[in-house]
Amino acid sequence: MSNKYLLRKTRSKTVINVSSKKQETTVVKALQEVISKLDENYPVKLIHQSFWYLKDIVKTLRKNFPKIEFYYHFDSSNIRPDGGILSIKSRNNEVFPILIVEVKNQGTNDLREKEGLSPQAKGNAIERLGKNVIGVRTALSHESIMPFVCFGYGCDFASSSSILDRVVTIAMFGKLNTTYLHNEGDTAKFNRGSFYFREKEWSVNEMAKIMYDVAERSILYYFSKYGKKTFMGRLH
Repeated sequence: MSNKYLLRKTRSKTVINVSSKKQETTVVKALQEVISKLDENYPVKLIHQSFWYLKDIVKTLRKNFPKIEFYYHFDSSNIRPDGGILSIKSRNNEVFPILIVEVKNQGTNDLREKEGLSPQAKGNAIERLGKNVIGVRTALSHESIMPFVCFGYGCDFASSSSILDRVVTIAMFGKLNTTYLHNEGDTAKFNRGSFYFREKEWSVNEMAKIMYDVAERSILYYFSKYGKKTFMGRLH
């Protein structure tokens, strides 16, 4: 394996594959807590991936929607959420995502103001977020859940900031700081995901609590849809 990626193991022996600069981030620490707790409560095989190849997404889409055309250009292209993709693996080695996490820190104008500098334009991190959300939503369009969570913090996300409405738009006009796991609407069109945004940085405990709720309920969704026996038993 490339030196670019380091392997981080939880007590459950699940490998968290992240770059070295992310090893000690808040989201990785929260993810370790989530995996350890899931391991205590659910005898399933957990796997963590740092990225999701577009070729794999398209393969799944073609399988579930054979009458629709799907394309990508390069085998190396991928979606790379900050916290990666946590999944459970079935007994026949199919992978089912239960938690996909992004973290966005945006806003330096509070510091620039203290230094007597003019404010900078807002919104770059949010524009990049939108691309990943489109990819994840499409990848999971054959399911009835959206186990995606984004934590945002920084002065650009203060309660007085218009940037919040950019986030709301990405969230399909859902309420911020609210968990939306199951798709909503008569035809389940609204696969929103959960967007937690504020000025103050999120703590490990705050993130872990929200992330565990999404991951646990995602497992129960797959149990209900495909049957518990499909996943039970750690096939390491």
